Amino acid sequence: MTSTTERKTLLGVRFLRLPEVLERTGLSRSTIYVRLEQGLFPRPVSLGARAVGWIESEVDEWIRQRIEDSRDGAA
Repeated sequence: MTSTTERKTLLGVRFLRLPEVLERTGLSRSTIYVRLEQGLFPRPVSLGARAVGWIESEVDEWIRQRIEDSRDGAA
């Protein structure tokens, strides 16, 4: 039998729940949802009737893009 961690990564996909997304991005809950409405943040995936998760690689790419954008303006 595989562990929960092994099952999450079997397909190379890991879901992040909101507290981890908040910690990684440094954004508030309300800011994340405003940016979702504006199409400026990765959309979560439904994990069940009352649960969503963000795809780790999409959040990581969003963070990388923020870093790149901030470096482009600094010269």
